[in-house]
Amino acid sequence: MTARSFPVSEVVAAQRPHRKDAARNFDALLAAAREAFAEHGAEASLEDIARRAGVGIATLYRNFPTRRALFESVYADEVNELCRVATEVDGLEPWEALTAWLDRFAGYLVTKRAVREALEDESEIFLACRDSMYAAGGPLFERAQRAGAARADMDFGDLVRLIAGVTATSFVDDAQRDRVLAIALDGVRAAR
Repeated sequence: MTARSFPVSEVVAAQRPHRKDAARNFDALLAAAREAFAEHGAEASLEDIARRAGVGIATLYRNFPTRRALFESVYADEVNELCRVATEVDGLEPWEALTAWLDRFAGYLVTKRAVREALEDESEIFLACRDSMYAAGGPLFERAQRAGAARADMDFGDLVRLIAGVTATSFVDDAQRDRVLAIALDGVRAAR
């Protein structure tokens, strides 16, 4: 996979300020929001997010004038990261590349659940994110299928739903999540 632009990459780039200090604040707010949404869901306090980022609430509102704008930015940033990871792992063996990407995808689903309820399935951001995610992960899955490492009787949409279903539950810890994900991926691996 060559470095290429995904639909959501332009969304993320357009939102990020150009001044270094403003860009630093923007990035800190995204990281703090991602963490807060993972911990507290969509109802996470904006004041808490600003505090975690080490900025004032006015800085948060200057970057994200509405709660929805913050949700969209966090969501787009997470999908942009998924696209970056897909490019990074492309040089690995097909099954290893796919599972490395799916591990990051499973982590992304935690944030997605928190912000999804705030976004409509047909919003421009949601559609750009979905298109980007499929454009990033789909080729990894197809390559694993062509190599005989992944089942041929499923498609990428099936795989996305499987991983989303597995990660929809709560886990005792990350080790349990990783174990359950590995069990699910055993069902995706082609019979040997």
